[in-house]
Amino acid sequence: MGVPEPADPVMDREEADRALARLGAEHEAVESSLLALQDHAGRRLLEGTELTGATRGRWAEAEERVTALWAHFEAFTALLQQARELRARRRWPTPAELAELTELLTGPSVALPAHRDERDGEGERPAAAEQPGGGERLRPDELVERMNGWYARALDVIVAADAVWSALPARMDLLSAELRRTRSLAHSVGVRPGEHPAGDDLERITAGLTALRAEVVSDPLAFWTPAASASSAPGGGRPDTSRYDREARALDDVRREIEAVLDVRQDAERRLAVLRDVLSRADRTLTEARQARGEVLAKIAASEVPAVSGPPTALHEQLAAAADYRRRAQWHRLSPLLDRLEERAEDELVRARESLTAVTAPLAVRAELRGRLDAYRSRVTRHGMAEDPLLVERYDAARRILWSAPCDLRAAEYAVRRYRQAAMEVLVPRQADAEHRTGAEARTDARPGAEPPRAAAVEREDHGAGA
Repeated sequence: MGVPEPADPVMDREEADRALARLGAEHEAVESSLLALQDHAGRRLLEGTELTGATRGRWAEAEERVTALWAHFEAFTALLQQARELRARRRWPTPAELAELTELLTGPSVALPAHRDERDGEGERPAAAEQPGGGERLRPDELVERMNGWYARALDVIVAADAVWSALPARMDLLSAELRRTRSLAHSVGVRPGEHPAGDDLERITAGLTALRAEVVSDPLAFWTPAASASSAPGGGRPDTSRYDREARALDDVRREIEAVLDVRQDAERRLAVLRDVLSRADRTLTEARQARGEVLAKIAASEVPAVSGPPTALHEQLAAAADYRRRAQWHRLSPLLDRLEERAEDELVRARESLTAVTAPLAVRAELRGRLDAYRSRVTRHGMAEDPLLVERYDAARRILWSAPCDLRAAEYAVRRYRQAAMEVLVPRQADAEHRTGAEARTDARPGAEPPRAAAVEREDHGAGA
């Protein structure tokens, strides 16, 4: 190589040695990076996988850059070897040798073949001197800058793909194992596709995971989210796990539903026994209400008695269906049916009890009137007035009505009230005579407007009897 006139000042010996040392360190760093890139697990996976989508295009571009990197590195190595040989000729280089070293270390001294990549990284390719044959010549610093840019872009693809492959397939394998266990459990409790929504969900999740795994393996960069902030570090970002997370949540929902079905299987016999007991009590109560209605219609007159419905046939049929589901281990059908039956059976028992209460209300009213009449009679007897003709007449009239069939409750209530009034009319004057005979008691209660004490007592007794 001739010794051209350097564009920059010629370096002295110390400057040349320092520049050569820097160039050697950069060469060593580039070599280490390229060797690490060559042995990167992600690179080997990319080379051995049939890629699709965005990953296929980006890896083809990155692979071309890696090939070009080695060609540039060879040119870099040749330049460094030439500069070292030139510097090793003598301890004190001549001015011509220093000028040549300066040109090698700072000038467009690296001859490169033509390359289709017209840009370097994010910006325009460095200004380079063209040479015959369509190649180019670069300064060493320009060469290192280009190599660093290409290396970073290739490494970014490799690191991103490797990160996705490291994160998602392993997690999908665990989820697939859980899916297999859930499918087996679902099959054991009768949760099958086309028969239960959870079975259809399991089929959809299985197909979704299979498709997701195939996409992740063939196009990992489609599942890579670059970092929001610009960073010079290759591989800045994180794997996009949103689709995986959706499938995992869906499987959790299905698993909880199947566990609920399992709980039904373990507790089905007890719940069925409770349901049989509740419906049996409702049936007995309705039977009692129907019998009571006949008795009321025979014994009570002038009273509206509500009709009593028949037994809950639909609930008994559903209970028989539930027992059949249990025998056939169709737990997925048994679970919702038991929930509905438990609610409706309790409602049916409450309705039967209300019906019995409504039907027997007239008998309860008659019993109350009988009790009140006997209480008034006992009170009159204690005061020695039981044989009073008016009281005897009204007592017999009330008793005939209350103990006759059918009983007219309105007439009976009126007769009991007349007997009470007659008792009060007889007892109050008698108590007044007794008060005159007991002077101390009469003086105590002789205040103006004071109620006779025994009359008040009779009133209290009367209220206590439910008058």
